[in-house]
Amino acid sequence: MLGSHSKSQLFIGIDIGGTFTDFVVFDEGADKVSTFKIISTPASPAKAVLQGLERISSEWPRTIIHGSTVATNALLERKGAKTAFVTTKGFRDVLRLGRQNRRALYDWFSGGIEPLVPPDRCFEIAERIDHQGRVLVPLDEHDIPALVESLQSQQVDSVAISFLFSFTHPAHEQQVAEHLRQAGFLVTPSHELLPEFREYERASTTVVNAYVSPVLDRYLGELEQSLGPNAFHIMQSNGGRIQASQARRHGVRSILSGPAGGVVGAVHVAKLAGYERLITFDMGGTSTDVSLVDGKIETTSEAEVGGFPIRVPVIDIHTVGAGGGSLVRVDEGGALLRVGPESAGADPGPVCYGQGGKVPTVTDANVELGRLPTTGLLGGKLPLDNEASSTAMAVLAGQLALNLMTGCSEMEAAALGIVQVVNAQMERAIRVISMERGHDPRDYVLVSFGGAGGVHACDLARGMGIHRVLIPPSASTLSAYGMLTANVRVDAVQTIMRADAPSYDELQKTFAPMIVKCESDLKVQHVKHEDVEIVCELDVRYVGQSFELTVPFSDSYRDSFNAQHHQRYGYQQEEATIEIVNLRVRGIGRTKPPSPSRLPFDASADASHAIIGTHRLVLPNGPVTAPHFLRALLRPGNEIEGPVVIVQDDTTVMLGVNDHGRVDEYANLHIEITS
Repeated sequence: MLGSHSKSQLFIGIDIGGTFTDFVVFDEGADKVSTFKIISTPASPAKAVLQGLERISSEWPRTIIHGSTVATNALLERKGAKTAFVTTKGFRDVLRLGRQNRRALYDWFSGGIEPLVPPDRCFEIAERIDHQGRVLVPLDEHDIPALVESLQSQQVDSVAISFLFSFTHPAHEQQVAEHLRQAGFLVTPSHELLPEFREYERASTTVVNAYVSPVLDRYLGELEQSLGPNAFHIMQSNGGRIQASQARRHGVRSILSGPAGGVVGAVHVAKLAGYERLITFDMGGTSTDVSLVDGKIETTSEAEVGGFPIRVPVIDIHTVGAGGGSLVRVDEGGALLRVGPESAGADPGPVCYGQGGKVPTVTDANVELGRLPTTGLLGGKLPLDNEASSTAMAVLAGQLALNLMTGCSEMEAAALGIVQVVNAQMERAIRVISMERGHDPRDYVLVSFGGAGGVHACDLARGMGIHRVLIPPSASTLSAYGMLTANVRVDAVQTIMRADAPSYDELQKTFAPMIVKCESDLKVQHVKHEDVEIVCELDVRYVGQSFELTVPFSDSYRDSFNAQHHQRYGYQQEEATIEIVNLRVRGIGRTKPPSPSRLPFDASADASHAIIGTHRLVLPNGPVTAPHFLRALLRPGNEIEGPVVIVQDDTTVMLGVNDHGRVDEYANLHIEITS
């Protein structure tokens, strides 16, 4: 049993993926990190979590940091709580109207996203506040008993309240929320969650929170009851963690917790390896998440999940439906391959898993190309059914008109096509977060992780002109590892709309109550005063613009904004009036992350001892015979020339022709990419 030898604190990171649930265990006493995977149980996510925890000693205190997909799935699958929406009289249709943008610009028949709350559960109350916080129409409290009766008759579980301009004067929302809570409803008032302008986005975020929080609350309650007195934290989308008891009320803040953990973990290992400018590439079984880090992790409050705006701070991550389990089909014309976004998931999984899958996936393509270990995955615990995979690939190949290379079969040609298509989809994702935002990807190192990432990373980097790839030893479980390295984090925001150039001292006074709130929230998280860090930021735009950029708060914030505007959009307006839209405060409770020990480095070491065989490997320019290395046997100082396949228990890495790999003293694999 993991950790049973030590009488010290255990820190456990848990990340639920579409195919596997990952566990990373840091034994503080032994200063040792261990990892393992369990096949996910989508019907009951807690089952896989508890199965994994049974393998870890419960004799000593445990701190668990969990990245949960429960809130995400509840939103995407429309399986949240029965929710009602309460707003200012005359605005009950705000959820349905949205911004009135067509999602498909040239499709006249494309409809909008169906709101989470149907019209019959959208209610109005007579009240009105203007943009300066003045009461135009006092709240009519006589409307509240009738509202309570209507909610009860519809058997509503959760209520979202979002009044017009409540962020300037929350008294009306507070009064209604108090009455509804006394009546037994779970209530999310917008001023508690998001005191920020833009009525549709604020209403949408409030509704999403009301919709997913009861589901997350039940899930966390089930886990906490089973886990007993262990400290239990949840990873947030902003890259910080928070106590589970706090996360229960604000489920929307954990919508992207798994991908956030991956970015935090990537930054941690890259910094140890000497890199600060990186593109993170997380390819799992269901999706691929990419993010750009230029010295620090960037967050945004303009995310969208399932078509719904989410205005709380999240790490700036771009996601595409391309993963190892992505299903492959031929289009209706019978000529083009379609890869994803549908996934085989954990059940039945790829055809090669031998669990009843019939439709080939990206993983099946890699099996056909000889890019995965013949002994199977998870160190041989998950054998691969190569025959079933080849049969599925043969059916697919029969539907295509293929040009065969010398020495390649029809199945291998189809598999190469699948890999090219999925790589193109992931390249587009990287362009979105780099080139489209004024960054040259050639200036960054590609940090690859996720169970499927290592097989595609070198080809992906080559296609983007990226010169170096970094693959940490814990690549397939890096999201769970990142949760162990994450700090505690709380956020506060307040809209002020000031175009009159307020002074630095005046802004400091406005920030003061927000700072006090963040410090108080961190104290609730048992963060010591000496571990607290407060970061203040401004959302700024030129007067007349519709959207803003976030810059650090300082007496030179205008210069910072101009420079960032030029970097993002290619120009700046030195003499234009700027407007401060929002104040933001980030409260950080610093933790002590586990860090790997440096291993002895020997530049003269020979890597041949790590070869475990040679096998057929199909590359874009034809088949070759390539060695397979066991990564566990590689030592710091070892160097490898591609083409090779490097095998470890929970992932696989492929180097292309003339790619050069070396192992550093932290067991990271640095790969120099040939053009």
